Amino acid sequence: MTTFARPTLLGAPSATLTTVVVAHAQLAAFRQAAREEYRACTPEAPPAHFAVLVGTVEDDAAHVIRVEHAENVRAVDATARAEFAASIVPCFGAAYANTRRGYWCSSRDLLRIHRAADRDGLDVIGSIHLHPDWHHIGPPPERTLRISQRPTPMDRHMFAETGYPVNMICYLESPPTPTPDPGHGPTEFLAAWSPPETPGASDCPELTIKYRDS
Repeated sequence: MTTFARPTLLGAPSATLTTVVVAHAQLAAFRQAAREEYRACTPEAPPAHFAVLVGTVEDDAAHVIRVEHAENVRAVDATARAEFAASIVPCFGAAYANTRRGYWCSSRDLLRIHRAADRDGLDVIGSIHLHPDWHHIGPPPERTLRISQRPTPMDRHMFAETGYPVNMICYLESPPTPTPDPGHGPTEFLAAWSPPETPGASDCPELTIKYRDS
């Protein structure tokens, strides 16, 4: 197992997990950073943003207590880039050679987040990452795969590898052009998924998202 991106959760995810409970305020910083990434992206530099979910799993519900930003190690570590190129790019396509595609979390950040979670009696229960409407705003050769809040084949692979019970996707889509409101930003869709039920499965079970006040 690589030290970069695929920390397996200790203990099997609950087979009865159906719901994710989270506060809007906990997602605010992630949403803001994701929109900034989206607005600043170019065809050569797709928007990328990733965070780790810390909380508890009780019966059929996962409760998010904290959303922790984590660095993409592929941006700073040549060994990580080489491993990704050898193990991921041949399976999922040359587009993933771009270091901003396919997020691998820094082992340093993961260690920090796990230690803080242990100290507070919490667990690392999942992740959240950005999906842009790349089939609209990306380069023409990459507009054949429809991107949404649903997991891509690459996502399904990574969800299975990590074993996290909660895998959230924040999908941003540009408004129609021309839009009646020039200040109108991208539309957001948020979804949550369990890992594939069997290795190589073509889909992931969807989880219901419920919001609490704080």
